[in-house]
Amino acid sequence: MNSIKEIAERLADIIINPNSAIGFAEGALSVPLDFGYLVWGVFDTDSRYHRETERIRLLAAVRRGLLNYEQLKEAIALALIEFEKRLTKRKKDGTYSKTVFSLIGRASANSYITTKITAAIIERVTFFVKMRNSIFLGNLLLLGGMAERSIRTSQQLAIDNPEIYEVLRPRDYDLLYFLFESSITPFAQALQVRRELGEPTFDQLIDLANKKINGY
Repeated sequence: MNSIKEIAERLADIIINPNSAIGFAEGALSVPLDFGYLVWGVFDTDSRYHRETERIRLLAAVRRGLLNYEQLKEAIALALIEFEKRLTKRKKDGTYSKTVFSLIGRASANSYITTKITAAIIERVTFFVKMRNSIFLGNLLLLGGMAERSIRTSQQLAIDNPEIYEVLRPRDYDLLYFLFESSITPFAQALQVRRELGEPTFDQLIDLANKKINGY
């Protein structure tokens, strides 16, 4: 995890300019990374049963329409809502409400940040689907790697950010987290700071972000 200052600065950057999250989304789908996860899955025999169970859950979720714009948008919104819910009343009532709180859109799935991040990811997904369809065998291989990455990222989310995992898991949105993880990293890391280092440190982080937002 990054330092408090680094998290605060990145958080402020996304709040000031949500388009800056798009650069992080560029790495959401990566051919080498997918392949690396596939290889990891082949050699990791200890957790094979659990991963097979998760693969069945992923397949069922996809058949129910998990991979569509509205589902992805809602998943991102739920993750951001968890951040918003942890803000103290003092932060919400102060100058913070004119910046972070208003931009997040008071837990709205239609907030500017959520819409921007979702649009960037959807565009990236469309690009890779077109690329992968050109080679059938490669498509199958990468699909396996992508599934492995989805499952592994969900497992790590449960460890690093149980708050986010718990709101995503009931709808199987945890399996989509790998698509937007890099775009909301500072929000997730801020929650991790709150859980591991306490409310005062979390407030300090928010104060640092707020100072940058307001040009101090």
